[in-house]
Amino acid sequence: MTQSSQRFLPLDVFRGMTVCFMIIVNTGGTGGTYWPLDHAPWHGWTPTDLVFPSFLFAVGNAMSFSMRKYEQLGNAAVLGKIFKRTFLIFLLGYLMYWFPFVQHTDAGLAFKPFSHTRILGVLQRIALCYCIASLLIHYLPKKGVWTVSALFLFGYWAILWFCGTPGDQYGIHGNAGLTLDKLIMGDNHLYHGEGFAFDPEGILSTFPAVVNVVAGYYTGLFVQQQGRTQQGLLRMALAGIGLIILAYAWNTVFPINKKLWTSSYVLLTVGIDLILLSLLIQLIDMAGFTKGTGFFTVFGKNPLFLYLLSEVLAILFYFFRVGDQSLYQWINDQLFQPLSPGKFGSLLFSLAFMLLCWTVGLILDKRKIYVRV
Repeated sequence: MTQSSQRFLPLDVFRGMTVCFMIIVNTGGTGGTYWPLDHAPWHGWTPTDLVFPSFLFAVGNAMSFSMRKYEQLGNAAVLGKIFKRTFLIFLLGYLMYWFPFVQHTDAGLAFKPFSHTRILGVLQRIALCYCIASLLIHYLPKKGVWTVSALFLFGYWAILWFCGTPGDQYGIHGNAGLTLDKLIMGDNHLYHGEGFAFDPEGILSTFPAVVNVVAGYYTGLFVQQQGRTQQGLLRMALAGIGLIILAYAWNTVFPINKKLWTSSYVLLTVGIDLILLSLLIQLIDMAGFTKGTGFFTVFGKNPLFLYLLSEVLAILFYFFRVGDQSLYQWINDQLFQPLSPGKFGSLLFSLAFMLLCWTVGLILDKRKIYVRV
């Protein structure tokens, strides 16, 4: 658990902003939430829909600093590092959904059966995307990586169109990704947040998500080589604008959709990330404006740990009860809703929860503890 020998402040800030916002949107209160803090119901997007792909983009950025060491290692060592990290992150994600391993029933606490535990999820997608992107980048030349990435985007489009339910290929019930997930994992191992079995981090949609990591990786390399110049930043921003235009052009036939992780959604989110990162580099590296960045670097230096902490705390808040209410609902209803009824009270709870996680991160940062998986 040591700090990386090479830190890149704009990347730490970018990653920290992503984790900060991720915690806020994942812990909405009981009084409703403002629309920017909700996912789009289906097609389209909101600011919340930018959080997860931005984190994958940041994973790729960080890989551009770390994977150079792989060139000096043997094949077995490289595969060992990649598969070990993949397994650990995936396992943490799975255990998080199983935690606390018991559930409330009318007869008291009962063991949570494996047969009804969600297999895939956010950390699992991070693990799989990291694994696939790392293998592609290490074993293929740059053109080969981009060729495979294009195949992922266009192949995913083709599979959804030709293998989905005719007339409902891009619907929540008719998409081919859901069919594959049910076939391989079964309904009981899928996410049920929509009220029925549908996993937004399913098997098939993982492949276009890999492209977010790949794009982050090559953006990181570009920044190291020429991204800290005005010309380099302009190229990044123009590339971002170009991808957004392409995304909206593709949107006319393949809708932007986070829950399906459509290919047009990949182009949109990478384009926005390129613009945002170029702005951060301009402000922090070029203009020297670093005031306030320390808040976000607390999250940026321990991103996976603080995200996992936020999820475990939320699970515990829902698990422990005060009377017939969960602790989560009791805190909201007794403290934050009386303070400000409705959506603003919910936002205050989300901010307080985020600051609790930030405080833990600050303590770790002060002690120079950086948890790396």
